[in-house]
Amino acid sequence: MRCFQCVAFLSLSALVLLGVPHAGAQQPAPTAGGAAATKPASNSKQKYSHANDYVIRGSVFTDKSLSFAGVKLRIRRAGEKKFRWEDYTNSRGEFAIRVPQGSEYEMVVHAKGFADQTMIVDAKIGTDANNNLVFRMQPAAGGKK
Repeated sequence: MRCFQCVAFLSLSALVLLGVPHAGAQQPAPTAGGAAATKPASNSKQKYSHANDYVIRGSVFTDKSLSFAGVKLRIRRAGEKKFRWEDYTNSRGEFAIRVPQGSEYEMVVHAKGFADQTMIVDAKIGTDANNNLVFRMQPAAGGKK
């Protein structure tokens, strides 16, 4: 009989911790308006949804047309000085970065020993015109070949 009491106590404790009312629990009294008090919707902060983001994707190759892993990618809105997004290519030289739709972006690709390349990406209307960017890196002037 003792084990049954322990199980019943643990079950009731779990319900209390989870906030599940049991048969003897009293419900809170309704407020003056008949509805529970809630915060107004204007004070709550909306979460950002990535549903309408624009995906900038592409590949980076060496001057010998081999996939280029570990290349640094930096993106900023056109006309801004500060880069807001940064990433690196994967082992196959590919990348995919989400940015908010509705702006033009400047993308700078940098690899040690190679000249930086810059490309403008138009994400204003969300078309797939720049769906797959391709960068072929060239050795920096005065560098080894």
